Amino acid sequence: MKNILYKLFEHRYLDREEARTVLQNIARGKYNDAQVASLITVFLMRNISVEELCGFRDALLEMRVPVDLSEFRPIDIVGTGGDGKNTFNISTASCFTVAGAGFPVVKHGNYGATSVSGASNVMEQHGTRFTDDTDRLRRSIDRCGIAYLHAPLFNPALKAVAGVRKALAVRTFFNMLGPLVNPVLPAYQLLGVYSLPLLRLYTYTYQAGDTKFAVVHSLDGYDEVSLTAPFKVATSNHEKLYTPESLGFARCQEADLDGGDTPEAAARIFDNVMNNRATEAQKSVVIANSAFAIHVIRPDKPIDECIDMARHSLESGRALGVLKTFLELNQ
Repeated sequence: MKNILYKLFEHRYLDREEARTVLQNIARGKYNDAQVASLITVFLMRNISVEELCGFRDALLEMRVPVDLSEFRPIDIVGTGGDGKNTFNISTASCFTVAGAGFPVVKHGNYGATSVSGASNVMEQHGTRFTDDTDRLRRSIDRCGIAYLHAPLFNPALKAVAGVRKALAVRTFFNMLGPLVNPVLPAYQLLGVYSLPLLRLYTYTYQAGDTKFAVVHSLDGYDEVSLTAPFKVATSNHEKLYTPESLGFARCQEADLDGGDTPEAAARIFDNVMNNRATEAQKSVVIANSAFAIHVIRPDKPIDECIDMARHSLESGRALGVLKTFLELNQ
């Protein structure tokens, strides 16, 4: 580790294989906490490279608990977090909406770190029992179109850095890895990021793999399509700027998307969305994110048609039906 740290202190970058080896050694407990903290600090002071991010990702995926659901060719909808906006569970509601529109979903989530309620919080509020049993996960996606993977069950390597991350209490490059290490290796992914540099970094990272993707960023700092400002969508083919009005949506205000002060409050908003009782702003933002997820899977369809499909899933009760069946299967 000493040589690695000296290299980084000299403002040099790790290549992909070096990054992979470093993270493997961290997971195996070969470095002490001070060395790990020093490594993390480097990446707080400078940007991570595509090669470094890919190498770290390679290591975590090699050490993951694998789950083969490739026959379903599912999509994952996820945000990096870290935008400081404390939104309600938009991506989780979008997952059920997309599943209600007929597209298989594998949601890889965790407890909230930078917001009151992460995906695992809202699922737990509904009595979901987390599992790493492939047969149960396959039964869930086969019967209702969605499976939920609670991240800590599938990434045991991260336990080695849990203490250091908690002691530092700051956002680290490990937060950036979460969206990239869904153990199912989904065929499609919609990822929300909180800054333009991250949009480009993840775009280049995805381009180095086989996942069909879109990376979204609202220009006022949201890690999702918030409809509070113009937003960018980057794919392997293009980067495009949209406004809420250009898609037929009214512009939202930050207060419209707030997730409340407790996981229970966030779960009530989630339920209102799924039952089609939410405010127009809450419903619209879920429809918008769902539409861009559908567009990743079906790029041949105009985005307006994808919006119609998402809206029908939510307003017809199909998304709610998916949720009810999911809960029956996962409690």
